[in-house]
Amino acid sequence: MVCRDYPRCLGHPFRLLNTTMTHTQLVVWSGFILGLLFGVVGQRTHYCTAGGLREWWREDNPRRAAALVIALSFALLGTQLSVAFGGLDVRPSIYRQSSFSWLLMPLGGLLFGYGMMLARGCGSRALVLLASGNLRSLVVLLALGVAAAITLTGPLAPWRLTMTEWTLVSWATVSVPELFYGGDPVHHVARLLPVAILVAVLLRVALVNMKLYRHPWEAAGAALIGLLVPAGWWVTGHWGADDFEPVPVESLTFVAPISDAIQYLMLSTGIRAGFGVTVVAGVLLGACATALCAREFQLRGFDSPRHMLRFLAGGVMMGVGGALALGCTIGQGLTGLSTLAFPSFLAVAGILLGAWLSLRGPLRIREQTAV
Repeated sequence: MVCRDYPRCLGHPFRLLNTTMTHTQLVVWSGFILGLLFGVVGQRTHYCTAGGLREWWREDNPRRAAALVIALSFALLGTQLSVAFGGLDVRPSIYRQSSFSWLLMPLGGLLFGYGMMLARGCGSRALVLLASGNLRSLVVLLALGVAAAITLTGPLAPWRLTMTEWTLVSWATVSVPELFYGGDPVHHVARLLPVAILVAVLLRVALVNMKLYRHPWEAAGAALIGLLVPAGWWVTGHWGADDFEPVPVESLTFVAPISDAIQYLMLSTGIRAGFGVTVVAGVLLGACATALCAREFQLRGFDSPRHMLRFLAGGVMMGVGGALALGCTIGQGLTGLSTLAFPSFLAVAGILLGAWLSLRGPLRIREQTAV
């Protein structure tokens, strides 16, 4: 259908698209654009949770770790502002479920955290590295995607569901805002005060204590990555809203989408690409184009079979762990925490513990190979 009300369409930049696209098409193309932005920024700033924690805890260099704090600050602030003033409802998302496994959530996080240190990067970082010519990341991504599918819908799925039933807890209150204000929308504005204080503290820690103010471009890139989270919520929660064919309310995450992207490559004639799949495609294209333009595209491979086994094991651990924890360092660490959901805190605590065990704990990884 062609829009004939040009002045009204021009007044709203996406109204013209809404007249020529279905709501599902608008969501998937928007996901692709968000992925492009993530790929460009991730390639230029080397945004990486594993790298940031490694440099901070082993080399006493908090530079990239500070970028993680900046990204979380903007993801949290943008999401909570959208809830308070934009009418965004994140309660239908997987992060705000009233029932969750008290065991599998932190256990999955622990497996993911240890695995990402073995593979020297999480799923999102592996996508950016692959687009820059790092063939080791291809092994990581294939292992992650297949392991996630095995855990979510394959042979390990019955075990996962059984363990979930045995360790299931149900809470009437599953997020920090609900703990203080319940579900009453009248209190949406009131809860912004503690959120603003928390964000101010996080920004001070990152910019002043961790001295990221010396690297303004990295701080700006991390802020943009954080803002992609509320943008994803807005795309699926508002543009994807439809009474007859609703789109799942979600934002950036990379474990299940990487698995879905692999399946889509094999079965594209029988299934449709969703928001997560197009985000993955956008990250690959954006990072590849940026690496080529910056002349940083370089093919890299494994040094030895043992080296390959290490990265393969890391990918498998991330796939299984991410499926159990319902997310990764982006899915739970940014998107989940932006909703202030209690299960996300459990998952992130597990991820940090797994990373600490690999770097400073009794199970630390002694051999470190440069990416």
